[in-house]
Amino acid sequence: MSNEREVLIRRITETQRGMARLFAQHQSPLFSSNLTMRQLKVVMVLSMNGSASGQDLSHNLGVGLGTVTGIVDRLVAQGLVSRHEDPHDRRVRRVELTPAGAGLIEEINNAGIQQYRRIMEHLDTETLRTLDDVSRKIRDVAEKLTPDKSAPGGLTSDNG
Repeated sequence: MSNEREVLIRRITETQRGMARLFAQHQSPLFSSNLTMRQLKVVMVLSMNGSASGQDLSHNLGVGLGTVTGIVDRLVAQGLVSRHEDPHDRRVRRVELTPAGAGLIEEINNAGIQQYRRIMEHLDTETLRTLDDVSRKIRDVAEKLTPDKSAPGGLTSDNG
């Protein structure tokens, strides 16, 4: 990699870190929720997938079922998730977000989007066009580099 590319990548990453610090100063529901990182990850997984079994959560978190049970117990006690029997296999218990859990995720997402929009509203149109173009390129590369769980071996055809 050329020296200029390395310098640019470092500057961009440092800028993004600085932005993250500025966003962290904003009172987000993410920081006032009192969730541990593992609890937040469970809530996020459920938000993306709708529901999950204990095995699914164990795999996603990289922890044993006993640990998952404790995490889910605490989330149930907070009213953020519920457990129910899997309609296809009565031996399996599934976990899903309650309306309160879904509301928390929505609050977290909306707070970040509102903060980002507030910043973008101060940019000129040409800068927004450039940002749009660059953001789409970054997303396209990220999609190509993200494993496709449905493909054999977990890779997209572009990666295989």
